[in-house]
Amino acid sequence: MSDTTARPDPLSWTCPAPVRDRPRVVMGHGGGGAMSAELIEQVVLPGLGGPVRAALTDSAVVELGGARLAFSTDSFVVRPLFFPGGSIGDLAVNGTVNDLAMSGARAAFLSCGLILEEGVELDTVSRVAEALGAAARVAGVRVVTGDTKVVESGHGDGVYINTSGIGLIPAGVDLRPERVTPGDVVMVSGAIGVHGVAIMSERENLRFETGIESDCAALGGLVDAMLSVTPDLHVLRDPTRGGLAASLNEIAAASGCGVVVRERSVPVPQPVAGACAMLGLDPMYVANEGKLVAFVPREHADAVLAAMRAHPLGREAAVIGEAVTDHPGMVVARTGLGGTRVVDMPMGEQLPRIC
Repeated sequence: MSDTTARPDPLSWTCPAPVRDRPRVVMGHGGGGAMSAELIEQVVLPGLGGPVRAALTDSAVVELGGARLAFSTDSFVVRPLFFPGGSIGDLAVNGTVNDLAMSGARAAFLSCGLILEEGVELDTVSRVAEALGAAARVAGVRVVTGDTKVVESGHGDGVYINTSGIGLIPAGVDLRPERVTPGDVVMVSGAIGVHGVAIMSERENLRFETGIESDCAALGGLVDAMLSVTPDLHVLRDPTRGGLAASLNEIAAASGCGVVVRERSVPVPQPVAGACAMLGLDPMYVANEGKLVAFVPREHADAVLAAMRAHPLGREAAVIGEAVTDHPGMVVARTGLGGTRVVDMPMGEQLPRIC
C-alpha cells in the first residue's frame, strides 16, 4: 500500500523550530540573524511570488538608462530616540547611505517616511528632523521626497523612520559575496560593538568608567578611498544587526568559502569588552553603525589597508582573517590560547531595537 501523505523535508528544518511553527512574530525575527532569514525566506518571499535577491542583500543593483544604480530601503525603530553619539535621525540617513555604499555606490537621493505617535512632543520631532538634515548634509545626500503618518497613542513609540535611497555605481565596481575566493584578506574598518553598547548603556541607565558613544557615521567617503586604490574589491558589508558574526556568516554562506578570524586581531575597545563581560554579551554579535568589513584580494590588501587608515573613519582598520577552502560556508575563530571555535550565525538579536 503506497503512502501518499506528504513527508517533511529534513533539509528545511532548523533549530530552534522553523518559523512556520511559530504562529506569531517574536523580537528575534527582527534581529538580522537566522530567525530573520527564516521569516524572509519562508514567509515573505513566497508571498512575493518567488526569490528576490535584493531582499537578501543590503541594496539591489539595477540598470536604468544605461546606468548601474544601487537602491535600498531601511526602517529605524531605535529606542531611545537619542543616545550617546547620535539619534534616530542620524541612523535614518547613515544606515541607508551605508547600505548603498556596500554596493560601491555613493548615495545621491533619499526619501524619508515619518511615522509619529499621537502625543509625541513637537520639539522631539523637530530635534529628530534637525539631526536627519545635518546627517544628510555631512553624507552629501539630498532628501528629495517623503511622507508623514500619525498613529494613535499607544500604537507606536514616539517616532519611527523609513528611508530609501539611490546611488550611482562607478564602472568596473562589482561588489558581491559570490566574488569571494580563498586567500582573500578580511578587514574591518575599526573597533566593533560600540553602537550596541552605547544604546544599551543609555536604555538601561548603565554607567561605565569610560563613556561609550555610538560609531554612527556615513561610510561613503571611506568606500571611495578604498575604491580609489582598486575597483577590484570583492565584497563590503556593514555589520549592523547581528554584528560582525552575522556579516561574516552571510558572506561565507553566499560565497561557499570558509572564513578564519584571528580573535585577538579583532579590535574591541576595552570599555566595550568590559561592558559585554558584565552584560553577558559577545562583542562579535553586537551591532555597529559606522564600521565595515571587507574581503580584498591579497595582492591589493596592503594598499587598501593603508588607504583605510588614512581616512578619518578607518584609522583603526585591521586585518582580522582570511577566506579559506576549509569548512566551506562556516566561520571559525582562532582564539588567543591556540584553539578554535565556530562563530555561528546569531539566531535572533542580543540587543533588540538598536537601529
